[in-house]
Amino acid sequence: MKQIILMLVGILAKIGVLTPIRVASLKFFYKLHRWPDFKHPKDINEKINWLKFYGDTSLWPLLADKYRVTDYVKDCGFEDILIPLIGKWDIVEEIDWDKLPQQFVMKCNNGSGDVVVCKDKSTIDIEKTKKHFHDSLQEKLSIVSGEPHYAEIKPCIIAEQLLDASTQPCNSSSLVDYKIWVFNGKPMFTWCTWNREKYHANVALYDMNWNFHPEWSVWTSHYLKPENLIPKPKCFDRLMEIAGKLGKGQPVARVDMYVCEDKIYFGEITMTSQGGYMDYYTQDFLNKMGELTVLPID
Repeated sequence: MKQIILMLVGILAKIGVLTPIRVASLKFFYKLHRWPDFKHPKDINEKINWLKFYGDTSLWPLLADKYRVTDYVKDCGFEDILIPLIGKWDIVEEIDWDKLPQQFVMKCNNGSGDVVVCKDKSTIDIEKTKKHFHDSLQEKLSIVSGEPHYAEIKPCIIAEQLLDASTQPCNSSSLVDYKIWVFNGKPMFTWCTWNREKYHANVALYDMNWNFHPEWSVWTSHYLKPENLIPKPKCFDRLMEIAGKLGKGQPVARVDMYVCEDKIYFGEITMTSQGGYMDYYTQDFLNKMGELTVLPID
């Protein structure tokens, strides 16, 4: 039933029956069981949605573009943290599969959850992968998710070097994703995700002193409470410095990074975390982040 409802909203949006702000309101209600207050936004979800439609989003298409954002990272002085780019293609048919290395990560620059991690090219189903990315390129995220800034991103496919998760300073079956919440250039919280599989991952929220706050998370079958915590990275101060500079000038941004072989790597900058419909944090924490997100109307 849930998927049917989401599909119906997507169809109505694509044919122009629903405007982006109505799509956002419906998805907000569907995920969070209440309507967003655009006149007096309080928590982080409401404020992200307010920003989508009434804020200064002039930089968002650049920041959210997983290909073009590298220019922004370079301009901020952090070219050394970029993951080496293998290739960029506007359409699937341009990809020369024979020239790709044995291992790589492939994704759309404007996608969400469409990443393909290839650890052995000899095992990849090329036709299935081509169809996957062909479909992803056609997806109108700006319409179906109520995130207008994605309409200004020219879609493409990129491939990057696969980072070796075994070289991390802690045990995880996947890369540990340090998702750092930044408020107008000031980092405040780190949401770690690790042991990521298709349908679940371990997650943990930390403050700036690396205190674990389980009371801020909503544990589900997808977001699992960890048995063992992620240790504070040795390069913590550097991570915070980078995140602060990359998020400067934005009321709120989430800067994602990795650490392999004691080296920091840039992941992405997310302006609308889960579209602004986050249900994996408690309301108290959503309110706390909302207080830190200062809007022009506050």
